[in-house]
Amino acid sequence: MTDIEMARIEAGTVTLHDARRKIRWSVELEAFEIGVFALTQEQLAELLGERPGAIHPHRPATNVSWLRAIRFCNAASEWEGLEPAYTFDGEDVTWHVDADGFRLPTEAEWEFASRAGSTGPHYGLLADVAWTSADGVTAPQDVGMKLPNLNGLFDTLGNVWEWCWDHLDPARYDAYRVFRGGGFADDAWSVRASTRRGGAPRMSHEDVGFRVARGGFDATDVAQGWSADADAERAAITGPVPPGWTPRG
Repeated sequence: MTDIEMARIEAGTVTLHDARRKIRWSVELEAFEIGVFALTQEQLAELLGERPGAIHPHRPATNVSWLRAIRFCNAASEWEGLEPAYTFDGEDVTWHVDADGFRLPTEAEWEFASRAGSTGPHYGLLADVAWTSADGVTAPQDVGMKLPNLNGLFDTLGNVWEWCWDHLDPARYDAYRVFRGGGFADDAWSVRASTRRGGAPRMSHEDVGFRVARGGFDATDVAQGWSADADAERAAITGPVPPGWTPRG
């Protein structure tokens, strides 16, 4: 398989924003690794045979569901002789936080890596760093054609949205998972470091892809801004909810 180029992100703190609940909170992160580029069509095809026909080797892999991205992470881990990060029970996925294999970044990891120390909505002039609707393109472009951020990462903004590990809102959208960063058809309002969107684990779309992360931690069900207990607590809400929370159904 074509090597996945990774960048090491040192430990630090990121401030996240939930517009619905109108709150901000800080997450302390341990050091981790994240892909320099979004996973490409060539890399996906080599390992999973996701596109058996003609491919654009250097474009981001798209039309990839969250579950397919998870399965790619495990397959890449096995290929590299690493401990897979995930196990499955049907469509229920468990993240083994201490595993050293490939995985999807948490939301906090993704935003911290994307911002690279910036505090505004973009880490550079949008025309220089991101493919957006302003470019007039009709499909994702080859990775690495715009300028990187200060972490050396390309295209975390624009080109394609990128799946993360976290639930979007278990109280409202049940199993939906987050994707971040904006896509080639989106305007500047959507292509922002803090914008959150998401979809069902089996959903796929022409402007949603992913990049992988690595890093194991000394925990079982909490890591890098994510908590299994917090997910379960929010998913269990059926009656009156705190301000800004919307129950399922």
